[in-house]
Amino acid sequence: MRSWFPTLARRTVASLAGVAVAVGLVVFAAAPVRAESGAGAGQAVAGDLATDYFLGTGDKLRVIVYGEQDLSGEFDVTGSGKVSLPLIGQVQAAGLTLAQFEKEVADHLANGYLTNPRVSAEVLNYRPFYIIGEVSKPGQYPYTNGMTVLNAVAVGGGYTYRANTDAVYITRGDGGEVQYPAMQSVKVLPGDIVRIPERFF
Repeated sequence: MRSWFPTLARRTVASLAGVAVAVGLVVFAAAPVRAESGAGAGQAVAGDLATDYFLGTGDKLRVIVYGEQDLSGEFDVTGSGKVSLPLIGQVQAAGLTLAQFEKEVADHLANGYLTNPRVSAEVLNYRPFYIIGEVSKPGQYPYTNGMTVLNAVAVGGGYTYRANTDAVYITRGDGGEVQYPAMQSVKVLPGDIVRIPERFF
């Protein structure tokens, strides 16, 4: 008895340990992966306006054509999505980034008007955003650079007593409504429609 009992005990313990490791791997593999809801979520909503922002109706631009003061100035993006510029007339702006718009203007100017034109554009005033749903003063408001969903709620007069303060829905451009956490890290872009939902009791 004394000669084989320790060996049997060691084999039993080793076998149980192997089962425990296998079970642990199965549980780990089956565990759900949770989405991040911190700063990364805010970055996913909006990047750098200077590179990612698409122009739209209501934006006001400053366009500079270097060496050509008469062709430079401040211009509005009209309801047709275009900007009326001296010499070249209507140029598409809506749906383009600033870099794409600058190239569009330069291409127009290079087409029989200027040799190697250099164009710079910046947004002076962004188009407004909209906040609806469970806020005290829903409506259209001027956009300010760096705005977040909590800033938007404050501009809209704050939450009503029926508001769900944990979630917000944002409609951007032609896309559908997307849910985000109501956090300071979640950005709002010009033209966004921000909806504060009602909570369920």
